[in-house]
Amino acid sequence: MKWHCLTAAVALLALSAAAAFADGDAVAGAQVFKKCGACHTATEPVNKVGPSLMGVVGRPVASVASYSYSPAMKAFSQGGKVWDEALLRKYLPSPQFIVKGTRMTFPGLKSDKDLDNVIAYLKNPGAAQ
Repeated sequence: MKWHCLTAAVALLALSAAAAFADGDAVAGAQVFKKCGACHTATEPVNKVGPSLMGVVGRPVASVASYSYSPAMKAFSQGGKVWDEALLRKYLPSPQFIVKGTRMTFPGLKSDKDLDNVIAYLKNPGAAQ
């Protein structure tokens, strides 16, 4: 009986975690992304001060060949890290805290709603059109 309860609890936790990552609004995310737009693009493979974020969700960290990443970001990429929703949620609220020595000076996104929306936008920028 204890195993059934434990299994049910784990399943509920997994479902709630998946739901927390699921539903952002790409249109609202495009508005949030304006905070990022001075340094990044998301709709074309063009680097600015920062690398293009086109196709970033699912891409290995520090992997845009035409961009010169900081030593800190190169070190952070070690171990095969990939920009998935979980890592973006960890990184975007405080980039300098997560990657000490990064050249990225953005103070971060503090709102869970902004995170949901900007991740939805990064996953599918065309949905914001």
